[in-house]
Amino acid sequence: MNGKIVGGLIVLVAAVAGIAMYWLQEYAFYQPAVFQPGNEIKLTLIESGLPEPILAEDVEGIDADSSPLRFRACFHTPLSQAMLTETYKIYADAVPLNGPSWFGCFDAAKIGEALEKGEAIAFLSQANIAPQIDRVVAVFPDGRAYAWHQLSADVEQ
Repeated sequence: MNGKIVGGLIVLVAAVAGIAMYWLQEYAFYQPAVFQPGNEIKLTLIESGLPEPILAEDVEGIDADSSPLRFRACFHTPLSQAMLTETYKIYADAVPLNGPSWFGCFDAAKIGEALEKGEAIAFLSQANIAPQIDRVVAVFPDGRAYAWHQLSADVEQ
């Protein structure tokens, strides 16, 4: 009889711990990202190497203080891919990271697939936005755009 109680207690503690870990990964720490003057969506210019704000509409984003890699944003830009490629630095090794399931506008798998097929183009938003972390923006032909943070290319090697 004691073994059943101890076993049940172990299962109960494991279930509570599992639920807590899931909640901490999916919901805790996230907050809406604020896009105000000085913290707009930016792309890095080819000529100067400096980031400059771009036209971005309907910006929706999340961020967390717990990790610089938790940033995600979805928006629309009226700027064409042709104009962007002539003006801003392309980001060669863009790999969107999965976001929380409840942030529905950001689908890392679809963005990654579009980047591989050449349907979307990735640009360097800001290098070293946090130590060894770059902000990357992917833009689709229809103006849909997505931003995320990833490890700098020189760190991954």
